Amino acid sequence: MTQLAPQAPTTDDVVLLTVPASGVYFGVLRTATAGLAARLQFTLDDIEDLRIAVDEACAMLLAVAALDAELSCRFTIDTRTLTVETSVRTATASPALPARESFAWQVLSALTDEASAQASGRSATILLVKRRPSPPAC
Repeated sequence: MTQLAPQAPTTDDVVLLTVPASGVYFGVLRTATAGLAARLQFTLDDIEDLRIAVDEACAMLLAVAALDAELSCRFTIDTRTLTVETSVRTATASPALPARESFAWQVLSALTDEASAQASGRSATILLVKRRPSPPAC
């Protein structure tokens, strides 16, 4: 019998959404993104930036997705940060994701505080991080 090491307690909230890898479900993911960003009291501009970034990340993944794949989004929320990890099973082993110099990647970089991508085996993942600015010191 294998024993698992106990996991350290976390104060982060995690929301998992899985939808068919089809553009018709992007609205569900954009709406979830907006709701969670609003919970963190992001500005309306930051919320819209996140909605666009998630939409763009999902579109990138859709381009490499297997025919019957599901698109998974893992939203991790802490006191000031929303992290969105989108992933999909791919049609080919080690698929090519857009280069960091591509327009699509420049959009992700401009709309988030951090953006990264990884493809290995038959899986591709894009990670987006957006932080709420600290309040000004008085």
